[in-house]
This record gives sequence, C-alpha cells and structure tokens, in this order.
Amino acid sequence: MLDDRKLDVLRAIVEDYVHTQEPVGSKALVERHHLEVSPATVRNDMAALEEEGFITQPHTSAGRIPTDKGYRLFVDKLTSIKPLSGAEKRAIATFLQGAVDLDDVVHRSVRLLAQLTQQVAIVQYPTLARSTVRHVELVTLSSSRLLLVLITSAGRVEQRVVELPKPLPDDVVADVRARLNTSAVGQRLSEAAVRVTSLPDQAHAADKAAVTQIVAVFAEAVADDRTDEKVAIGGTANLTRFGDDFDRSIKPLLEALEEHVVLLKLLGEATSPSLVTVRIGHEVPYKQLASTSVVATGYGPEEQPLATLGVVGPTRMDYPGSMAAVHAVARYVSQILSEA
Repeated sequence: MLDDRKLDVLRAIVEDYVHTQEPVGSKALVERHHLEVSPATVRNDMAALEEEGFITQPHTSAGRIPTDKGYRLFVDKLTSIKPLSGAEKRAIATFLQGAVDLDDVVHRSVRLLAQLTQQVAIVQYPTLARSTVRHVELVTLSSSRLLLVLITSAGRVEQRVVELPKPLPDDVVADVRARLNTSAVGQRLSEAAVRVTSLPDQAHAADKAAVTQIVAVFAEAVADDRTDEKVAIGGTANLTRFGDDFDRSIKPLLEALEEHVVLLKLLGEATSPSLVTVRIGHEVPYKQLASTSVVATGYGPEEQPLATLGVVGPTRMDYPGSMAAVHAVARYVSQILSEA
C-alpha cells in the first residue's frame, strides 16, 4: 500500500505527463508541485513506484511515465468526480435543450462530449428493450384509417397507420385510446404488448375486428428494434492530437469505430447513470486497443437506464476532466428525455 507522499508523487506524474506529453523528472515535480521534499526524496519515491509497476522509464536517463497500473490507481484514488464550472454547466444545458427530437439529442450529445473531452465520443441510441411506454395516441385520419402514435420513455416516437376493417365512432376510438394507455403506460414495451392483447375481448362484437387490428399495429410498433445496436460517433479528428505514442493504435481504433457491436462492447458494463466506469489499457476488451482507455456511463432513469455514452482515447487522457464531462452530459440527457 502506498503512503500519501508516494500517492502525491504518482498523481503529479500523471498530471504532468497528460499535460506535457513528456516523461517526468524529479526536479520538475518538485518545482511544479511544491511537494515540500527534496528531489532526492522524490527520486526515491519514484524508484519505489517503478519497482511496484506504477510508473516506468521509457528511455535511459529519461523521466518516468505512468503505466496502466499507475493510471488505474490514480483514477481509483479520485475521491469524487470534479464538478464542472457554472459556465460549463450552463453551456451544456443550453446546447442540449435546443434539441428537437431524439436523433438531435443523440447527435448534440456526441458533438458536445467530443468538444469537452477532446476524445472520440460515442453515444448509444436508447434501446427499445429498456424503454417503457409513455403515451399512446390514436388520431382519426379518415373513416377507415387511424394514426397510432407511440411515445416511449426514451423520447422515441413511432407512428403507424391503422387500416380499419370498418369505421369506428369517435367515442369508441376514445375508449380504445384510454384502454391502451391504461394497459401500457409505464410498462416495458414487451410487457405492454402482452397487456393489450385482452382489449379486443373487452370491445363490443361489432368493433372487435377493428380493435384487434389496432392492437396488432401497436404490437408491431413496440417490437420495432431498429435502434437496438445503433450508435453515434463524434470527434475522430481528435485522434490526430496524440502524436507518435498513439500512432500504433489509430488504425485499430478507426477500424473499431466502424463496428457498432465493438463500440457497444467498449462501453461495456456502464449501465448506471450515477456511476462512471473507467477501463484503462489492457482492461479494454480488445487487445489491439490496449493503449486506449474508455470512460463511460449509462443515461436515463436510475432504476431503468436506457443506454450508454462515453469517450475513448489514449491512456494518457485527462481522466478527471473526461469523467466529469461524461457524467454531466449523461445527467443532462437523462433530464431532457424525462421531460420529452
């Protein structure tokens, strides 16, 4: 177990290396971080950190750089996610609240994350499997056609035309609408489809065929899974900022960015909106991406998260800043979707 002074030295090495992109020496640490000990003491601490695998010396006579193990300890010792400034919070809220629909929310979120972190941002679309029904509307288009509108907790809107076998009076349409909402609102989509199957049996015999058709179209709407593995990506140009130490990883990472299944696995177990997960280097589930890190979290209701979002970049990233940005954007997206 490292004592507080060695942890301070490790923290200083990580911060300096992220900032300067250069190996860090003992003299520079003492001068920049006011460690209140001599360079010789810092050298001894650095030797101990190196022996335990938290830092390494890339070249003879060079300073030290953090290892994956060092970054992991640095992240684990963060007592909390640093708060964003009031100006940053207002900018995020203003930018996201201007969104007009779910697609706009997702694309604004991915652009914002990329700008805030200077990493590659990934936002998964909300999956129907995790959504619940917020509202069902039936709108009369003609005597033989209705428009069924399904609104989910993810802010997604599905519209379907219902071709009726016979006209339905307005009061019957209103009654079916009310029964659909009573049965389905608040339910997971798969459960909602089951709960409405009894509605035709509650209708008058003359209306049963029409109600059966409405229920069938509703079932089609909740079963549509077009977005279940869809993600939005932003900030790939940020990869050019990381110099020679990241060149070997740019090609496999660019290839991974083309595979949505891979990206969803990179986001991994980040399913709770209140918890930011960080996977560093060899913790990433693809060995060809072993020099990258992923910071991710879930978004949506705490008890029923809808999907995940996060950033991927080199292990030499600003972890406190990236974690704060990911957490803040997820919180605002959750709030916007809850109000949609």
